Amino acid sequence: MSFLSKLIAASIPIVPKPIVGYFARPYIAGDTLADGIRVVKDLNAKGIMATMDVLGESVNSREEALDMRRQCEEVLHAINEHGLDSNLSIKPTQLGLAMDTPFFEDNIRVLLDIARGYDNFVRLDMEDHPYTDDTLMMYKRLRRDYNGHVGVVLQAYLHRTENDLRDLIADGKTNIRLCKGIYVEPKAIAFRDRKEVQGNFNALIDLGFDENVYMGIATHDDVLIEHALARITELGMQREQYEFQMLLGVRPNRRDEIVAQGHRMRVYVPFGDQWYAYSTRRLKENPSMAMHIIKAILGFGK
Repeated sequence: MSFLSKLIAASIPIVPKPIVGYFARPYIAGDTLADGIRVVKDLNAKGIMATMDVLGESVNSREEALDMRRQCEEVLHAINEHGLDSNLSIKPTQLGLAMDTPFFEDNIRVLLDIARGYDNFVRLDMEDHPYTDDTLMMYKRLRRDYNGHVGVVLQAYLHRTENDLRDLIADGKTNIRLCKGIYVEPKAIAFRDRKEVQGNFNALIDLGFDENVYMGIATHDDVLIEHALARITELGMQREQYEFQMLLGVRPNRRDEIVAQGHRMRVYVPFGDQWYAYSTRRLKENPSMAMHIIKAILGFGK
């Protein structure tokens, strides 16, 4: 990332919230569950699957965690009621992982019971490194009772991820979303160079495919997409053995190309009133979009 890009990304927290909201609009379905349902229906009509995410993480009280669980329950019920091709993604800390592991487990099991009843699926998102061990430990435990209805995320920029993937493979059937990783992590535990991250991502795809892991290939990076496509062709994989995944509002034309080529695609559909933290993270990832915000503040481009 250039110095200018870093400067722009660092400026995002001081940008007025309404301006961030305006430019982040393509990445968020809206404030309500009804907004999420509407967006998922539109995606489904194009032959695209979804995963719905109630925005919010790192809750500070049991009451907040229980409220987040209630909202996630409503999502699972709505998916079934509306016949949506979607599953649910959750942040473990939004259900209380940072406060009390048994409390989190109680909450996630409520959601998994509902998901299993509807033959649906819940994905445990991966957050920053203080929660990696607990998230993977919990996934391994839950997988024994809810196999086929629960999955987890691995982040290619962490040095540990190859060992984590091998450990999960050795422990049983696994379902992985592989992404680069978004949180700012210490250099001692994470690759910083773009090519190093790309190389590790591709190596992890190879390992997963070779071991018959169901992989959600979550990237907008053509280097990674093309590598995965080449391996899929080389191995003669069926479309039910993997899926590509992208974020709402990011590279929709490339997304549609992949779908037109006959591959399955799932789009991450976030919604909710706690959109600001998510939006600022995404804008920091996308300095070109952040540049539009800075220009708007300074009055350029009118």
